[in-house]
Amino acid sequence: MAGGGFAVADGPSVDYGGRVTFSVVVTCLMAASGGLIFGYDIGISGGVTAMESFLSAFFPGVLRRMAAARRDEYCVYDSHVLTAFTSSLYLAGLAASLVASRVTRAIGRQAVMLAGGALFFAGAAVNAAAVNVAMLIVGRMLLGFGIGFTNQAAPVYLAETAPAKWRGAFTTGFQLFLSIGNLAANLVNYGTSRIPAWGWRLSLGLAAAPAAVILAGALLIPDTPSSLLVRGRAEEARAALRRVRGAKADVDAELEDVARAVEAARAHEQGAFRRILRREHRHHLAVAVAVPLFQQLTGVIVIAFFSPVLFQTAGFGSNAALMGAVILGAVNLASTLLSIVTVDRYGRRPLFLTGGFVMIVCQVAVAWIMGSQIGADGGSAMARPYSLAVLALTCVFSAAFGWSWGPLTWVIPGEIFPVEIRSAGQGISVAVNLGATFLLTQTFLSMLCTLKYATFIYYAAWVAVMTAFVVAFLPETKGVPLEAMGAIWERHWYWRRFVQPSVAEDP
Repeated sequence: MAGGGFAVADGPSVDYGGRVTFSVVVTCLMAASGGLIFGYDIGISGGVTAMESFLSAFFPGVLRRMAAARRDEYCVYDSHVLTAFTSSLYLAGLAASLVASRVTRAIGRQAVMLAGGALFFAGAAVNAAAVNVAMLIVGRMLLGFGIGFTNQAAPVYLAETAPAKWRGAFTTGFQLFLSIGNLAANLVNYGTSRIPAWGWRLSLGLAAAPAAVILAGALLIPDTPSSLLVRGRAEEARAALRRVRGAKADVDAELEDVARAVEAARAHEQGAFRRILRREHRHHLAVAVAVPLFQQLTGVIVIAFFSPVLFQTAGFGSNAALMGAVILGAVNLASTLLSIVTVDRYGRRPLFLTGGFVMIVCQVAVAWIMGSQIGADGGSAMARPYSLAVLALTCVFSAAFGWSWGPLTWVIPGEIFPVEIRSAGQGISVAVNLGATFLLTQTFLSMLCTLKYATFIYYAAWVAVMTAFVVAFLPETKGVPLEAMGAIWERHWYWRRFVQPSVAEDP
């Protein structure tokens, strides 16, 4: 449900008179706060795994390698058990995101976000009280269930609630809160690292704070009109739409158009996962898989998780490495704000393309510096100026990601699907994102140990591939109402061969 209008494939979209109201801003901010828990976890994991008190309690083998007289800087943190602590969350999140797509149709997006916040809160409590690795991993899995639920529901909630003209900015709010959560986690890690005995428990336990925010936010907002109509609650849908559009909007006309889209989808609501595999949805499935997969193959998630480890490899001390992660988080937050300002003015494709080019340059430069300074055997120390150059290049890389693949990975899947496969499509997209995150976090430290500085060349090559994909296969969706999204696929040079003209959008 977009705020623009309902249109046939080549017709103009209808202006219902809806504006950016205080209510829609507050509602979208509350929903976007679902990104806090994901961002906090990304930031906290890397910092905690760099704390000696945490490593001595659960992963003493890593400390023994750190204390070795001569060590390969690339391989110090190469521990499958250590990476299992980080990556176990994503297997749980993958399963939860697929379940959430079915649960959403029964109880709505708002209730799924509420459940996600509760599960994350429980996981934070278990991790803070952990006494062994098994307990840590159980806590991580509860966190994963919470993230899987909120990541599936929140971006679609934003896309269905926001006015079409500003949908990109509002949906980018999810990435904004993710960046805020990440920055907050890095600041927490920097502070708790100075508490030798139990600082890591405080870092893990404070995950309850962003969980409480999403719980409060989900309690204060209504469900989306589309979700309410799917469950036959027409009057509540009208009230919810009037609340976010304002008194001057033609709520009845917009609700009628959304209702037509919902009714057209009812005939196909069963077997949504099977339907998305059909030829007529080939373009939806391709983008649902490619965009989140490519986001992870930028290499940013491993940089975000393991930035303290990376900076220590580059020659920073423990506290300096944690401060480097704080700087990285602040840069990412600032660039996400830039994306919010520009995404609906210049469109999605220009941000993807400029971000891709900058990331390639930065990764190649980091590979060259690490190769020339640390060497292939990882036995050399990096000079201070080169360590600072690595930090600067990583910050520029983070900025480029923050205005491109970071927020747009949540924007694109949330807006391209027709109603009948929207929950299933978003579930697949989140599952691919979390599944790829699991594989990359589980293998990154081993990859760094094996490929050395060429790890960054590997990711640069993938960024080149995904940039080419955007050029050839991703149409511009700026300002297109959700109910009229079929038109862009019908006009695309390649995807039009799979589209049945105006079937889903034409009343």
